[in-house]
Parts: sequence; structure tokens; C-alpha cells
Amino acid sequence: MLRSKGGRIEGGTEGDRRRRRGARAALAAGLLAAATACLVEGDDGAPCDPHAVRVVSFAPGPGAGFGAAELPGIVLGPPSGGGAERGSTDVVSLGVGGEIVLELGGAGILDGPGADLLVFENAFYAGGDPTRPFVEPGVVGVSADGTTFVEFPCGGAAPWEGCAGRAPVFAAPGNGIDPADPAAAGGDAFDLADLGLSSARFVRVRDRGLGPAFPDTAGFDLDAVVAVHACGE
Repeated sequence: MLRSKGGRIEGGTEGDRRRRRGARAALAAGLLAAATACLVEGDDGAPCDPHAVRVVSFAPGPGAGFGAAELPGIVLGPPSGGGAERGSTDVVSLGVGGEIVLELGGAGILDGPGADLLVFENAFYAGGDPTRPFVEPGVVGVSADGTTFVEFPCGGAAPWEGCAGRAPVFAAPGNGIDPADPAAAGGDAFDLADLGLSSARFVRVRDRGLGPAFPDTAGFDLDAVVAVHACGE
């Protein structure tokens, strides 16, 4: 007879139980190996993970809602870019003036050559024309402790210099584009050196608050964030 125990199915012969225990042990070993396979050279053994691993907080603004039911997973891991002419729907809409705080895994965001952080929204070029961008700008801030944030300057008018949400996203699972490659991945790049920082672990994205508050899809649409130098050069 089978019975449910903590979401698992128990029962069967002793051989069945041994096989299940072996499968669970193998799964645990596999997850541990995956978590430790990529280490930052010379670090203290922290798993190398360039993506966000946790949603610390989400404060939606008016018109938010799209993707919220799929939090936190929808903004964790790599981006799901739609290319130059089509914005991804694998996003959460922050709403007008809404904000979200994410924690990066592994060593966090490290200052290195060039860009250190990539923020992916779902901007696109109407008809593929770069002179006709669809932009919902967001202000990006970073923090070492998740409490005190320093924001990158974000322009108050087009072309929204220094803001996130300006550039299309090209990296997506399975298409071979490295989401930590600023030259290929798309998205908007940020350099910790511009703020005089050497590292950070938390990222805050705040919608610029321009409106209008369209139902469910207003404001900045976050896809993912990636720490460029988390896994070394």
C-alpha cells in the first residue's frame, strides 16, 4: 500500500525503499555538485552564481500585477530575452513607482574591467528601428547590506542615460548567448566604479514613475539581473 508523507509517496518492498533512498542521495549529491562546480578562483568557496537568488522585497506601484503570481522564480536565474523587436513576457511589472530588491548569489557583484552588473528589462525597437525604442526606465541602486543603497544617476528625459530598461535583451536559455557578456547579452550595463564601490550584493530597481498606470503591465518590467564578474574574468 502507498501513502503520502510530506509530499512523497512511501510504501512498497524494502528493495523499493532502498532504491528511493539511493535516488534521493544521488539527487542531493547532484545538486551539491552543481552548486559548487563553478567557484570564483581564490575565493572562500562561495558557489559562483552570477544571477539573483532571492527576492528580498517587492513594493508594487499602481498598475502592477503582470508576472507577480510567478514571483520569486520569474526574476531569478538568467534572462529570457526576446530580441530587438519583441520584449520578453518572462517579467514582473513593477507598476508606476514600484520597486523590487534582489540578492545576488555567490560572491555578489564585483568591480572589474568595464561593466559589473547587467539589468534586463523587456525594451524593444519598434519595427527593429533603434531610433524608435519602447522604453520604461528604471533607477538602479546597489547595496552591500540590503539596507543602504547607492543609486546610479538616471536621466529624467529621453534617451534616459544611466537608467535601466533602455536596451533590448538577446540572451535567453538555450540560445548560446552568455548572459554575463555585456557585448552580446543586451540589457543595460552598470559599473560599480562609477559609484566608487568595489562590491555589492543587493540590487534595487525602482520604476521611474512616469506612468500611465495601465492595468497589470505598468512600469518597469524586470526580467533578470546578472553580476558580470561573479565567475572570474
